[in-house]
Amino acid sequence: MKIRVGFGYDVHRLAEGYDFTLGGLLIPHHKGSVGHSDGDTLIHAICDALLGAANLRDIGFHFPDTSAKLKGIDSKLILKDTLALIKEKGYSIGNIDATIALQQPKIKDYIPPMQQVLAQTLEISPDDIAIKATTTEKLGFEGREEGVSAYAVVLIEKQ
Repeated sequence: MKIRVGFGYDVHRLAEGYDFTLGGLLIPHHKGSVGHSDGDTLIHAICDALLGAANLRDIGFHFPDTSAKLKGIDSKLILKDTLALIKEKGYSIGNIDATIALQQPKIKDYIPPMQQVLAQTLEISPDDIAIKATTTEKLGFEGREEGVSAYAVVLIEKQ
């Protein structure tokens, strides 16, 4: 069995007047992610990690923010398409380890439902998806509540 590892990172600005979608969930908050799609930073980081692990370039290559058909799209659909791309190359997901950095809102109670949504979308067990959250101790753009970032590492296996 051949295994490969991929790393993904994404960031989105937070602003009033937008929904805050993270990990496939709509989270109540006075600010939301600004993006061409729904701005789901966690899903975008996971997509980049999966694409990188399979040597399929990056999320912007496959899902450009200049595409009118992707405007406002649910990022879970992008994640499903990413899964299809890695399956075409003969890979399956071993596990995902992700970290979300933001000051507010506190998301610890949303992590188990995120794991459920992502697991269902990716056709894997929730136990194969680790999600952690951290603040930046009020430092940087996350600490100033200007944005959210997410990091993801994935292991894929050739079948």
